[in-house]
Amino acid sequence: MSLPPADPFLRLRARGAASNAAGRFEPYRRVTENDGWDIPEDERLLRTEISEERPRSVLNPVSSPDLGFDRSVNPYRGCEHGCIYCFARPSHAYLGLSAGLDFETRLVARPEAPAILAREIARKSYACAPIAFGTNTDPYQPIEARYRIMRRMLELLSDWNHPLGIVTKGTLVERDLDLLGAMARRSLVQVGISVTTLDADLARRLEPRAPAPARRLRVIEALARAGVPVRVMVAPLIPVLTEPELERILAAARDAGARAASYILLRLPHEVAPLFRDWLDRHEPGRAAHVMARLREMRGGKDYDAEWGTRMTGEGVHADLTARRFALALKRTGLAAKLPPPNRFGFGPPPRPGDQLSLF
Repeated sequence: MSLPPADPFLRLRARGAASNAAGRFEPYRRVTENDGWDIPEDERLLRTEISEERPRSVLNPVSSPDLGFDRSVNPYRGCEHGCIYCFARPSHAYLGLSAGLDFETRLVARPEAPAILAREIARKSYACAPIAFGTNTDPYQPIEARYRIMRRMLELLSDWNHPLGIVTKGTLVERDLDLLGAMARRSLVQVGISVTTLDADLARRLEPRAPAPARRLRVIEALARAGVPVRVMVAPLIPVLTEPELERILAAARDAGARAASYILLRLPHEVAPLFRDWLDRHEPGRAAHVMARLREMRGGKDYDAEWGTRMTGEGVHADLTARRFALALKRTGLAAKLPPPNRFGFGPPPRPGDQLSLF
């Protein structure tokens, strides 16, 4: 069943979704109907709206055994990159908003997040471990240029010698090379750059407001020159659509300076599944059935299976073949499967004026 289209008088420019269906917790659904009056209406452009919130806490505990970290921070809710496959889209339902166009256009910034994080890591009970950024929405999406929340987070964590990891598609990460390079010299930071495809046309349709693939490779180059450990993330790996590019992406990233690589099979939780199927019908009608059939084969016959241990890579014959291809590609390119963990043993409060300096 196709999703209800957005307002017919709403002009969508560089948006991933074409629908704004209500979230899964909403008791009502909105449907646009012709009222019978033959009165022309002006078309209006859908623009991005930004609101602000002050959370009580910004450190999110993470208990998934599939992930290599136990805490994360999200400076923003929603993401203007508009990647149609984004597994974080359903999180907008907790705000009473749609996982469709609302996720891309109704963003929430947390300007006070650095100050709140400073209080949290200063507690005597706090145990230091790497903080993950970008695990839900991109910390370097376009509105970061205005809010500079991520920049202030880095300044704080650098002062405290606190380890962190970043996942991003955004070119704004280059703005912070001074901080990232200095932290890398203390083994405090590593960065993952997501490269879904090398096909610029496909990327523009899949990820309409994210940097082009060639531009992301240049980001890898810039980070590598600054001494920052970089991992290329083939995420998501979309069967039939982007999966044939796996080896080429790893080789291109290696040539750009990446040290490690990983992949994650396409994940379609909750509202993401119908949004992605709708996108396939609009943009790839000739391959839509093939993509979904292969994905379901790797997901136990379903659009998505959230079972720990297999949700990142899938299961079955094609999932095993993909894992073998990836292992061979790592061997051929010389890329590692993981980056060394950041150093967490220098953590401590920054010196204050008047403090006695240590000789050692």
